[in-house]
Amino acid sequence: MKHFLLMLIMISSTIISAQPNSNSDIKDGSVSGRVIDAELNEPLPYVNIVIKDMANKIITGGITSDDGTFEIQNIPEGKVIVSIQFVGFKTIDKNITIGKGNYKPNLGDIKLEEESTGLDEVTIVADVSTIQQRVDRKVITIGKDLQTAGATASEIMNNLPSVSVDQQTGSVSLRGNQNVRVMVDGKLSNIPADQLLKQIPSTSIKSIELITNPSAKYNPEGMSGIINIILHKNTQIGFNGNINFGLSHDIEAKFNSSIDANYRNGKLNVYGSYSNSIAKNANNGAFNRTEQGIEQNFDILNNNKSHLFKVGVDYYLNDKNTISVFTNQNIFDNWNTADSNINYLSNPALNESQFTNGGSDNDSQQYNVNYKHDFNEEGHSIELEADYNTFEGNNEVNNIFYSSQRPNFLEDTDTDRTNTTLNLDYVNPLSETTKLELGLQARLFDTNLFYESDARETNQDGDYIPTTTRFDYTRDIYSAYATYGAKLEKWSYQIGLRAETVNVDSEAFKKDLASNDELIIPFENNYFELYPSAFFTYSPTDKNSYQLSYSRRIDRPGIGQVNPLPEWNTPLISQFGNQELRPQFTNSIEMNYTRQLEKGSITGGVFYRIIEDEIQQAVLIDRADINRLILTNLNFDNTTSYGVELSSNYRPTKWWSVNASFDLYSQSQKSIAESFDTDLNIILNTIEVDNIAWSARAFNSFKVDESLSFSIFGMYRGKNKNIQFEMSDMLMVNLGLNYSFLEKRANFSLSYNDIFNTMYAEFTSERPYAQTGRFNWESQQISARLSYRFGGGKYRAKSRKQRDNDVKEGGGMF
Repeated sequence: MKHFLLMLIMISSTIISAQPNSNSDIKDGSVSGRVIDAELNEPLPYVNIVIKDMANKIITGGITSDDGTFEIQNIPEGKVIVSIQFVGFKTIDKNITIGKGNYKPNLGDIKLEEESTGLDEVTIVADVSTIQQRVDRKVITIGKDLQTAGATASEIMNNLPSVSVDQQTGSVSLRGNQNVRVMVDGKLSNIPADQLLKQIPSTSIKSIELITNPSAKYNPEGMSGIINIILHKNTQIGFNGNINFGLSHDIEAKFNSSIDANYRNGKLNVYGSYSNSIAKNANNGAFNRTEQGIEQNFDILNNNKSHLFKVGVDYYLNDKNTISVFTNQNIFDNWNTADSNINYLSNPALNESQFTNGGSDNDSQQYNVNYKHDFNEEGHSIELEADYNTFEGNNEVNNIFYSSQRPNFLEDTDTDRTNTTLNLDYVNPLSETTKLELGLQARLFDTNLFYESDARETNQDGDYIPTTTRFDYTRDIYSAYATYGAKLEKWSYQIGLRAETVNVDSEAFKKDLASNDELIIPFENNYFELYPSAFFTYSPTDKNSYQLSYSRRIDRPGIGQVNPLPEWNTPLISQFGNQELRPQFTNSIEMNYTRQLEKGSITGGVFYRIIEDEIQQAVLIDRADINRLILTNLNFDNTTSYGVELSSNYRPTKWWSVNASFDLYSQSQKSIAESFDTDLNIILNTIEVDNIAWSARAFNSFKVDESLSFSIFGMYRGKNKNIQFEMSDMLMVNLGLNYSFLEKRANFSLSYNDIFNTMYAEFTSERPYAQTGRFNWESQQISARLSYRFGGGKYRAKSRKQRDNDVKEGGGMF
């Protein structure tokens, strides 16, 4: 019944949103114009243009193009209202008359002002979240309704189309693939993505961009694309800011808070922010090897504490030149305990258990300097940026064994990592309908890992001995790109090419167990690659838009995938990287269709990918102990994947709005899994799995009045296969409420997630052993959040081109 109820909500939401409006009395009038930002004097794309009669009934409408222009056709004769609407800006209504001598009026430039011009406003947060399909990305504006979905960015992600978060590891998938780049305000961070997402409060997020087919202007990493988190920015005249508190509880308590503030006066804008996350996370699970009669149970508790600081200055030399400087500082501390029990049902005398306790801490710093010069022609600019990231981490694990022949041992891993990026970008609008962009970039990446253990490996006599290893890895990338775009009436296109030369150099140092001498294992991989891209858009009417895009991308192996040092281990499983792992390449083509409806919009799309030198996990049997498994990564042959996506915004009534989505994807995966024959000889199996998975989501928001609203979110994820496991389906239903008070300066939200307690990971496997398993986490969380905006002054947004998302304003967390 619970499954049926949720599916009924989802299906009805999608069917309702797919109903087109009709106008039987349309004639041949039209209205045109251009919408620009009143403060920045720059065009505003994707602004809603709504045509209404004098009784405020909607007749037709459309959206502005990339250059801010619009032309709405098929408007009946008579008096009409042209309403220009955009989230975060004041709505402008213009009364015009369509008739003899004035069938095609041009409204010229329409200047929209930011909504936050009132003295009591700092940032504007929409009540209802929206999804917009742009040329190369989906943009999800995070409203107050979606903020009830969770306290952090990690918890919000599961509410987005085509996105999922592994509740055990925190890893993010886009279209069923974990090869995705996560950015904040268009910038990569040295902070691991799973850690970063849990540190960003949901109330700090303005929007999230899903860039599934990026152009040549973007760095080509991430096979499935880029997830870019845009944070709220505060650059108002005077002193103002925002403060947030959040508390969640299921088994353990979780707390987070943040404050950001800025002061601007004249040519100077100074801003800063601080946020923290203090959380205990409990989860448990079990593996059962059915044929061998072995049970393994896990009980894990993590205690994480993080603190993030940001300070920055924007200095406006004059109208043409701007210098900006900022730094991010992150402090993270963790301790954890894990109990692992192994029971041999046929021989309990062999039962053993492992207790693991330890901790990790890391500090990361980011320093950024940016200079931009605007030429006299609007949109003509050159920009230079330097970004330097450092990361220092330590991880210590104490392994204690009971009723086992293995000795206790201590593992310690130190990590030092630096990342330097230099960008030079040039933009030249050659005419009103064409634009040229050029850029150069250098990225210098260096990592040093040191691992030691007091008793990790055995020598020739079978004695456990201390082990010391280290791994040095450098990767330098030099690239140049060029894109050219043009608009031809109902058509627009952009073509681009990025060229990269890459130098990879790594060395693994390991003690030889027999001679005690240090072995050096070097590896080099230098290559040159071209990454073309092309985008085409056709808009035959104001309500219909077709898009076709192509891009070539790369997924470079991460440090964990190439690091030959042990990443983690239990009595039955260990994981190591593969130093000689090569990158995989993806050629992706995508088609989308967007239909503007009277009360919303609907977007459908398909994609197809060819993946070269695919990276997949291999499951091997440990030769030193045949009851143990080794997980590593290998390159395999080329493969393909495809998918279908459908998403919609719809507002059936003034008090009810729906965001619904459906996605289906298919991918062939190839791997190696070792197993035993009847004589217990190890045999090598090449495994190929064809996986078809689908999911559906529906987010319903119900507005009681201007201050109070309720929400219900439902998600269903079908069965899913990978090389090792077949995952069972998942279902989740969440409830939330949102209340604004103190003249909307304050906001309180309350949520109850997984109300039916159906969100868990259950799986079966046939290789290399027949086994079943299940993992549970704190899915039934009750969360409360309180935010308050303080200060005032007129909004004065800083204009800067962002190399990866066109947003590089100061303020926010990052």
